[in-house]
Amino acid sequence: MGGVSGAVHVADRAERVPKQDRSRATRQRLLEAAVACLAEHGWAGSTVSVVAERAGVSRGAAQHHFPTREDLFTAAVEYVAEERSGALRALFPEGAGPGDRQAVVAALVDLYTGPLFRAALHLWVAASNEEQLRDRVTELEARVGRETHRIAVDLLGADESRPGARETVQGLLDMARGLGLANLLTDDTARRERVVEQWARLLDGALDGPPDGPPDRHRG
Repeated sequence: MGGVSGAVHVADRAERVPKQDRSRATRQRLLEAAVACLAEHGWAGSTVSVVAERAGVSRGAAQHHFPTREDLFTAAVEYVAEERSGALRALFPEGAGPGDRQAVVAALVDLYTGPLFRAALHLWVAASNEEQLRDRVTELEARVGRETHRIAVDLLGADESRPGARETVQGLLDMARGLGLANLLTDDTARRERVVEQWARLLDGALDGPPDGPPDRHRG
């Protein structure tokens, strides 16, 4: 009896593992499809049915993983944020040195100029008009912003105890977001490359140069 019981438990575990794998795969397909739909069709054109069809699953399967439309798309943008952070880290697995600063700036800008940012932007626009979505997206974006800032500080080698260093890094991220917005309508690659070069030079001076101290009141 014990042998039969043990064999049943082993078979149950063997059956559960593939089911878990299939469930994770389905969830992943739904998130990827939601991101693609947001980027291509915006909020209005991205229903659960459209996403489910694109992912190759039934609407019921989609709602099993994400009971509401808001659940699906906030999870999709969170997935986007994790992918963006992971991609940025992967570019500099050993960290970045002063000589890599322009490459770091370019990588940060790339976070805001691709389809992942475009998808997030559509969700922001929807959240500005959808009360039930606004709090969730605001909370998510605050967390994403803190994580992106922390990664940028690490990769740029910024010492935030220096006056103005934190604001300089935040200004870079704000600039990158603006370049992403400009890129929505036209291909802004050429101008963006020149801006990246200039920002790298500015960062060298702001983060590596002598710290700005308070004005000398006795001078002159």
